[in-house]
Amino acid sequence: MSELAHSRGGKAKIQAFVALIRPKQWIKNLFVFVPLVFAKELFEFEPVVTSLMAFLAFCLAASAVYVINDMADVESDRAHPEKKNRPIAAGSVTFAEAYVLIGVLLVCSGAILYGMDHFFALVVVSYFVMNLAYSFKLKNVVLLDVFVIAAGFMMRVIGGAYALRVEVSTWLVLCTLFVSLFLGFAKRRSELVHLPDSTFPERKVLQLYRVSFVDQMLTIAAAGTVISYALYTVAPRTVHLFNTDKLIYTTVFVLYGVFRYLYLIHTTTSTDKPTDVLTSDPPILMTVLLWVCACIALIYASM
Repeated sequence: MSELAHSRGGKAKIQAFVALIRPKQWIKNLFVFVPLVFAKELFEFEPVVTSLMAFLAFCLAASAVYVINDMADVESDRAHPEKKNRPIAAGSVTFAEAYVLIGVLLVCSGAILYGMDHFFALVVVSYFVMNLAYSFKLKNVVLLDVFVIAAGFMMRVIGGAYALRVEVSTWLVLCTLFVSLFLGFAKRRSELVHLPDSTFPERKVLQLYRVSFVDQMLTIAAAGTVISYALYTVAPRTVHLFNTDKLIYTTVFVLYGVFRYLYLIHTTTSTDKPTDVLTSDPPILMTVLLWVCACIALIYASM
């Protein structure tokens, strides 16, 4: 019985560690692959391997940030209806164990960075430092809290480009900024509408937002996403690089995705977790898949 109990305890501890590093959130790091697709290197072995290594480096660094954030937010998490079940807040992982895990994650990420482009390494280090600042200070600064999140997505795209040593369109980076701002403000709106008032003292920045203001920011970010993407598809450099002006037709998928997300924002409670929406809503999943397939078909048809 003692061996069985020990085995179950070990399994529970592993599950707690896995929950702590939040592998489900790694979907955000898929932005690293954007330069791979648009640099027309998707079907080349070495660039694919390099992008996978870049993806893994970001995942490990991001997980270290998640652990640090949970340590910094342990008291507020315990007051949250859902976050109280996080491993550190629930007591299933101690602070000492969390420190060891952070060290392992950073060492593994650093080992990957050692063999990669130094500009890429600088981007990952900057991403980590920026998120540390977010965890301890910037998350409580109105507007800047969302902009830091958006900057993280931009750094993933720029980092992916540095890893491959390719150029990335400024329009594409700008589009990434707008779409990440859109998702960030959607999360803030959902928190404002659906979190109980008792949670607000623990989430100081929410007290500085108003639903009407956030709705205006969502409108601006949604428009910026569609316009910047459309301008990217018809930019002279894009048309010349891909030898086609048909990429503009993929804008319909971007439009539908934005409209669908706006619909979910106003009719469901799911947008407080953007990754859950992107992985569980069938219309959005299908739209993303069709957009990716359409882009690959148009970009690589001329090769």
